[in-house]
Amino acid sequence: MPDLGDYAIEVLSAYGVSILLLLALVWLSWRRYAKVRAALEEVEKNG
Repeated sequence: MPDLGDYAIEVLSAYGVSILLLLALVWLSWRRYAKVRAALEEVEKNG
């Protein structure tokens, strides 16, 4: 791990927040995908 000096906490917390936000976006997108896919399958089933 590189030496971050006096800014280690700020840099690591920025990385942590960024990773959490990316994971949240992936999760929300996947949840929306599943909901839309289920609705589309329902529409296709009913004709």
